[in-house]
This record gives sequence, C-alpha cells and structure tokens, in this order.
Amino acid sequence: MDAWVDVRKLVRAGDVTGTIRTVTELDAAGRKAVAAELPAYVTGESRAAGWESWDRQLTPLVLAGVVCLGGPAAVTSWLFRREFRWWREGEAAERVLGLLGDRPVAWRADLARRMCARLRVPELLRWGLAARLVRETGVEPPGDDAFMAGWLRELCSAPVADDPLFAAYAGRIFEIDALAEADLWQVVETVVRLVDDGRLDRVAVLDAVVGRVLRDSPGALVALAGLHDRLDPDIDEAYARADDYARLLPAGPVAVADLALAQLRRLEEAGREEEELFAEAMRALAFRPEKKVLRAAMSWAGDAVLRDAGRTGTVLEALVLIFAQDTLALQDRAVRLAVKLAPGATQEAREAVREAAAELPDELRERVSAAFGGGIAAAQAPAALPLILPSAPSMPPPIASPGELVQTLTALRWAQGVHTFERLLAGLAQWSHRAPDELREALRPWWHPLHPVAYGHYGSEIHENLIAAVNRTFLAFAAPEHSRSLTLAASGMRRRPASPGPLERLYLRRAMELVTLFEEGTGYPVLLATPTSGTGHLDPATLLDRLEVLEAEGVRALPADLAQALLRLPRTFTEPEVERAGRLTSAAGRECAAWMRGGGLADPPVSVSVRRWGRYHQTGWHLLQAEPETPDGLPEEIRAVFEMRSGHSYTLTWWPLALPAHRELAAAHLTGYLPSSMESSDGQTRALAVLAHGDGPLGLATAYALACGMSHEKTGERVAATDAFLTLAARGEVPARELGKAVTDLVTQEFIRLNRVVSVLDDATQAGAHEAVWAVITHVLPGLLPKEGERPRAGAADLLAAGARAARIAGARAELPEVAAVAARKGSSRLVLEARRLIGVAGALPQKSTT
Repeated sequence: MDAWVDVRKLVRAGDVTGTIRTVTELDAAGRKAVAAELPAYVTGESRAAGWESWDRQLTPLVLAGVVCLGGPAAVTSWLFRREFRWWREGEAAERVLGLLGDRPVAWRADLARRMCARLRVPELLRWGLAARLVRETGVEPPGDDAFMAGWLRELCSAPVADDPLFAAYAGRIFEIDALAEADLWQVVETVVRLVDDGRLDRVAVLDAVVGRVLRDSPGALVALAGLHDRLDPDIDEAYARADDYARLLPAGPVAVADLALAQLRRLEEAGREEEELFAEAMRALAFRPEKKVLRAAMSWAGDAVLRDAGRTGTVLEALVLIFAQDTLALQDRAVRLAVKLAPGATQEAREAVREAAAELPDELRERVSAAFGGGIAAAQAPAALPLILPSAPSMPPPIASPGELVQTLTALRWAQGVHTFERLLAGLAQWSHRAPDELREALRPWWHPLHPVAYGHYGSEIHENLIAAVNRTFLAFAAPEHSRSLTLAASGMRRRPASPGPLERLYLRRAMELVTLFEEGTGYPVLLATPTSGTGHLDPATLLDRLEVLEAEGVRALPADLAQALLRLPRTFTEPEVERAGRLTSAAGRECAAWMRGGGLADPPVSVSVRRWGRYHQTGWHLLQAEPETPDGLPEEIRAVFEMRSGHSYTLTWWPLALPAHRELAAAHLTGYLPSSMESSDGQTRALAVLAHGDGPLGLATAYALACGMSHEKTGERVAATDAFLTLAARGEVPARELGKAVTDLVTQEFIRLNRVVSVLDDATQAGAHEAVWAVITHVLPGLLPKEGERPRAGAADLLAAGARAARIAGARAELPEVAAVAARKGSSRLVLEARRLIGVAGALPQKSTT
C-alpha cells in the first residue's frame, strides 16, 4: 500500500520522470499492489478531477500501468481504456516502448497482435504504438482493416524503403475498406509519386482503382476518379476496361460517371465500341438525374448519330427517357434532338416518342407532335397522393418501481430527451413518497462516492444544465447532507447556464425546487406538471386529481411545477371541470380555478424582425428577434416565458412541450435559437415537427421558425421541417401567407437559401401536400421574381418549377401577373421557360366574352 501511496502522489503531480523511476524500482509484489489500485483510481479520478488535473495525470498513469500490469492482455486493456481517450500518445510513445523493451520478444509480439485487434476507425487510437511493435517484433503485418487504414495515413508522409508494412500492403491499398478515412487527396498524390518512382506498377494500380470504384458505386470515392485520370490510360487500356466503364454509368457519383462517359465516348469516336455497349451506355445515362451528365450524354448522342445514322433508334430510346426529366432546359434539348432525328425514326421509335411526349409541357409537346405525325394530346395530371396525418408522439408509461427508476437514471443521456426527464421527476416524487427507504438504498451505488462534476460543479464554476439538475434532485433525496454541501459551496461560484432560454430555465426551476424540498427534509407526493400526452398536453381531470392529492397531504404546490401544469392544459375546458376546480381550497387550487374560468392563456400577437450583426464569413451574422405582447396580470413564473432570448441550445425539442397549447409562443422562442443550428447536425430542427403536433393559432413566429428549418444546410435536418409542413398541411393549418412573407423576407436579406426551401416544398408536394405548397408559392413569387433588368436570384427558376408541379397536381388556377411578366420576356433562359410553363399550367383561364 505504501508503494501505491507514493505512485499516486507522483501521478497527481504529473511527475512523469518520478513515476517511471518509482515503478521501475518496485519489486514484483510492489508492482502487483500498484496494479491492483490503478483501475479503481482511474475510474474515480476521471470523473472527479477537473480537465487540467486529469490531463496532467494521463501520461504518468499510462506509464505506471505499462510497467506494473503483468500480461499482454492486461496491458492492452489498459492502453485502450476509454478514460485515456485524450492521452497524447505521440509525446510519450518512446517512453512506453522503452519500458516495454525489457519484456521478452514473444510477449511484445503478443501485445502487438492484441493492440492491432483493438484498433478502430476513424480514431485509430494507439495505432502508432501498435505499428512500432509490429515492426520491432517482426510479427506478420495484420490484415485488420483499421491497422491498414492507419498505415495508409502514415504512407503519405513516411519513407517506404525497407518498410515491412509497405511490402505487405502496397498491393492492397485500394482493398482497404476504411480507405475513405485517409486524406484521399494526399493518397492520390502519394500513389502518383510512387508510380512515377517505380515503386508501384501503373497498370496494377489502374486495375485496382477501377475495381474499387466499381465495387463502391454509388458510394465511390470521388478522389479516385481524379487518380484514374492522372494515370492517363491509353486507348488500348481503355478498350480493355470498356465493360467496367459502362457498369459505372448507372449509379456512380457524377465525377465517376464523367470519367466513364469520357472513356466510352473516346472509344466510340475511335470506332472501337460495340453497338450493344453504346446502347447500354445511352440507357444508363438517360436515367441519371444530374443535368451536367445528361447534357454530356445528349451531346455525345447527337455526334454519334452523325457518325452512324443506324444509331437513331438507340438515341431516340434514350431521349424518350430524358423527356421525363422535370427540367425544361433538358427537355427542350432532348426535343430539339428528337425532332432532328424524326425523319430517320422507325415506326416503333415514333410511337415511343409520341407516348412520352404527352407528358411534356404544351410548347414542347406541340413541337414533337408536329415532327412525329401530329395529334399528341396532353396526358392527365398525376393523381394526388392522399395526405396522411402523422400520428402524434405517445407518452411513455410511468416508472413502475424504485429499481426501474434507478436504472432509468443511470442510463440518462441527452439523446433521451424530455419524456425521460418528465418520467424521472415524476418517478422520484412518487417513489420517494411511497417507498423512501427502498429508493434511498437503491440510489446509494449511483451517487457514492460523491463526484461534484456529475452535478455541474467544475472548480469555481457551476455548469447549469438539465442532466446535472436531474442528478441533483436525486442526490437531494438520497443524500440531503451532501446536496446541502453543494448548495453551500455554490454561493461563491460563478454560474454558467447551458442556455439562457426561458423555457429551458422553466425545466431547470422545476428540478431545482425539488432539490430545495428534499434538502429541507420534506417531500412532494405528486408532480402537477407531468404531461399525460406525448405532445406535452395535460388532461385537466388529471391535474385536478393531483391538486386534490396535494391538498389532502397538506403540501403546498411548487411555483414552477404549477406554472408548467397550467401552461400544459388544453385551450378549452368543460363546465364540470371548471366547477370541480372551483371546489379546491388551496392557493394553487384557486389559481387553477381562475385559470380555467378565464379560458387559460390568451394568444398574444407576435412580431418578428431580422437583425444583422457585423461580419461572419461573407454573409454577416443574422439574428431573428420575436416580440410577443405580454398580457397583464400573469403570475411571475408564467410571465417569465414571455421573455425572448437568442443563442444556441441542444434542448429545442423540449420547448414545444412546455407550451403545447400555444404553438406561436413556443415558436417565438425557437426563432431566436434555430438560426445558430442551421449549419450543424445537432437535430434541433426536430423541434419544428414537435411544434406542429401542438395546438393554438399560428402566425409569423411559426412561419419564420419553419423557414429557418426549411433552409437548413443539411438535407437530413430539413426532413424535420418537411415533416412539420406535412403535419400542418394534413391538419389544414399551414400559415401560407405568413410563411410566404417569412421566406420572402429571409431570402431577400440573404438569411436563407431559396433552393433549399424549394427542395422542402417539392418533397411536400410529392407527399400529397400540393395544395398547401401552391398556396405558399403564390405568396412567395411576387416578392422574389426579378423585375425587368434585375438579375434573377438563385433558386427563382426552381421556385417556378416547384409551383408548376404543385399546381398541375392540384389543378390550380390563379392570376399571376409577376409570373406573366417574366414569361413575356424575350429569350430562352431557364427562368423564362419555367415562367411560361407555370403560366401554361396555372395561369388564369381567359374570360369568355359576354357580348
């Protein structure tokens, strides 16, 4: 034990040299004693120590374990402990290897193999140590993908001469599954250099690159297309791989399709491409969605027909497929080529063209009709999909036992969300009242020994967040004396809230007012505010039941708990509910009765403004500021939710559940925070989908919040905005006028990107919300279409195309003077073409003469 005391003192001081000297001088018994203490010390200290202290201890701790632990398995587990994740291995690698140098070669070889098996991408922690051991011990280089990925990273900067790893892996570079984890552009440069130096065979590399791209399609690595072009295959090498190039066309990334198309066109121009392969390539290209690829395909097709008129049928077959592309410029180009080829078309090809042309816009259809025999009628608009109302989220069942409560608490993580928070607080109130001794005993292993960091105490600061607040409520019940010590220590500490948002503070206050009760030795038999629905709503009868329990127990309702309960009530109440509330005698009961008699919280009007601060990259830093009017006579806890802030929070999905019957007020809070999440993958746009399931009128705040979500940088994050739009559309609640104003305002001020908004509207159209989409677009078009002489903004043509798609399905007609003005302009730009299409689809029908 004395040896451990000495080692622990040196470790805590961060004394690397002293730690090495002490542990290497220990006898076998002393090392065994230290080894027995190390795991428990690491577990406890990693939780209790501050970051600087723990960082200081990492290297001496790792080295102590390397010396004192006995077998290769134990040392491997030690080096890969999750607490050592941030250990800077490179700075201490020589020390580790030096300490391991006294071990037998067979022991170190076993350690090398075990370490290689533990490596994981993308982190590749301990790869450097594992690689040094592999090289020093001469073990066979492992076939583990993670180890090879680490070698590939090193290859870009390390010499390869006489390296056993290069000899083992050089021919397998493009077989590594984790190839994408390396810096691919450096890999490309390194491979080109090694080919030029004669260290790698050029033809073998070319085969490997084509094979890997073919294997990974459609997830092929774009950098490999660049490497293929750097290898510059000659015409014979391209001919040998022609079938592979054709197989890359249907689904590979654009860069891969480009290289395959270029090689196949090169072969065709040289007269070295079979007709069957040409036809296969044309069919594959015609199904591609990318405009660039389709333009290149039509260019090749037109030239190929000039070289061999026998290819007319093959080319027309491809053009028929391109007719279905919903891009006017592509359709126009395909029509022009089809009309040119009409004289040489077979009867079968002519019928196929006529059938496909029925789906084209009027002007293009008429041109095809004139060239292919006339009489092509317009196809019927596609049938509208039924718009299905998504089911509202459900509330998980209450926690059924103290054991389940402790198990849920132990597993608490941010990702579990608001329902877990509500179940934990409700379960604590319930089981601390029904089975206090059993719960206290079950909680002891959870909190003992006490680690202040778990409750937000970091040195001289308190980090306030909802996880720490929940932990604190349970500590206050299980060990009130320790909770009181934290409360006392907090008086002189600086507080750092995770978010200044009033709704998050309401959740925090609900937890912390329980802390005060438990520290005082009293209890709270039932929480008032626990929702009865997954949307956050609280059934009035359930609230009245809970208030009656508090009155029977003689317990005063907690202010934040009562405020949240009132805010979660529905918008209307039955006469029996109001009468029952009137029979309550406590102060909380009387407040609830007054709330019900008055019809709950009035819906305040909300205004929204855009503010721009300084410069941020190239666009400046934008903020949205919502301002609701605060009604008079509100209790203090409820008046606080009318205070608006801006910033960033990871709990936005919690906020609509605090105001489930007042969506516009909840949205007003979201507008201040969603802009800071518009480029991240933090999942905060899901708050919009939660918001849509609530109740209450919608206005500008909801519109601006929804517009932010619709313009999120990440496609996956925009899905939540689409879900919200679809839910509102299914309920007939899309605030079309307000959303049109919000999109126009934010696009005009360069706050959001129009093309992203259009992508959400298009997705909503395809899901059956075409009528709501058309209503929104009619309010957006007037403010975003360019006036005569103005340059069109990005996405304007996409907006017109989305309008045409929605209007065609909806069978809508409207006066569109701004669109008509654009359509009347000269030229054939995409903007003008899309305006003409929209007028043709949805322009107001001419009035019949009455004379």
